[in-house]
Amino acid sequence: MKVIVIGAGVIGVTSALALRREGHDVTILDREGVAAGASQGNAGAFAFPGVIPVATPGIVLKAPKWLLDPLGPLSIPPRYALKLAPWLVRFWRASWRDRFEPTVAAHGSLMAHSSRALEALVQRYGLESHLHREGQIDVYDSERTYRESLPFWDLAASHGVEHERLEGRNALLDRQAGLAAHFEYGVFTPSWLNVYDPKIWVQTLADLFVQQGGKIEIASVEALRTDQDEAVVQANGTEHRCDRVVLAAGAFSHRLAKTLGDHIPLETERGYNTTLPQGAFDLTTFLTFADHGFVVGRSGPGIRVGGAVELGGLELPANMKRADALLQKAKKFLPDLDTSGGRQWMGFRPSTPDCKPVISISPSSPSVIYAFGHGHLGLTQSVGTSELVADLVLGRTPSIDLAPFAADRFSKIF
Repeated sequence: MKVIVIGAGVIGVTSALALRREGHDVTILDREGVAAGASQGNAGAFAFPGVIPVATPGIVLKAPKWLLDPLGPLSIPPRYALKLAPWLVRFWRASWRDRFEPTVAAHGSLMAHSSRALEALVQRYGLESHLHREGQIDVYDSERTYRESLPFWDLAASHGVEHERLEGRNALLDRQAGLAAHFEYGVFTPSWLNVYDPKIWVQTLADLFVQQGGKIEIASVEALRTDQDEAVVQANGTEHRCDRVVLAAGAFSHRLAKTLGDHIPLETERGYNTTLPQGAFDLTTFLTFADHGFVVGRSGPGIRVGGAVELGGLELPANMKRADALLQKAKKFLPDLDTSGGRQWMGFRPSTPDCKPVISISPSSPSVIYAFGHGHLGLTQSVGTSELVADLVLGRTPSIDLAPFAADRFSKIF
């Protein structure tokens, strides 16, 4: 079978590798090349414990406070707010408990599948040296916010998430020294993994794909259509015909889905970070500052400080003051952190309002498979998604129920 994969980020490359391994003629098309977008600058986490979505019950009550701080954990540029309003209404609806708990269950299923798939991939290709198996700590500002988080941890545990509650300063410092004096509460998740460097990880998978006979071409895809039993990809003014298309173009995917007639409410969470050079801090585990929406983790030989959410679309200029603000907070929370010599970055996270990816056959064409919208969890869910994509391409029954990830689930808001 001839397959074109659109997108050379982690989802596209991993899916292409899975399809090529099964013997298909696979070509990746990308306008910039391997890991040129969010796949190179993310936190590098296989965050398998992250089954709780951003859209939690009561989230809209917290949002106004966050929005008052233009450099806080959530920002919406005023000139983008009107365009974003329909997405925000869907996000609010997704936070209701009748949809929140099924979303947790769906994430739990996809996370467990993705964890198993990653371990198989690592063993198959000998990739263990790319991983840090050091776990992660959610660090809380106060006993109050820690206690408020515990029902969510109980819910996560019901979906198989192992965790250890760290109550008291000594318990926290036993896991990570150097935290500021006011931190006394945290939760440690041992199944959290990190790659040495996310860009190197994707490039390594791309190299394996090419070694196995796969092809990667630089091309700007403009539209999709179907012609009888074939899929047609228009790129750089040329038509590419194939049996199946996998659309994995990250935050740009909805634009191409629209050319088929599928309207999917995909938005862009713009993430900011700063990568500090080697020796910036003695980090022994990945840190999530839960009350502030940012993380500190190892990336290559250095330390990466990043996160937060700016819902600002694809066109507005980057606001690097957000990266500066995160670095200042990190210095406050980790007093020994050396913040000099950093390299800033901003990338686009493709996010649906219900915090679940789209892993689905297109409602408009059985020849097109969608694999996008993973939000903060693209790397985490990439290997699991690749196996599900292969199932859909080949017409096999997927390993997990894909109804929660269907492309047509957005037809009704209420």
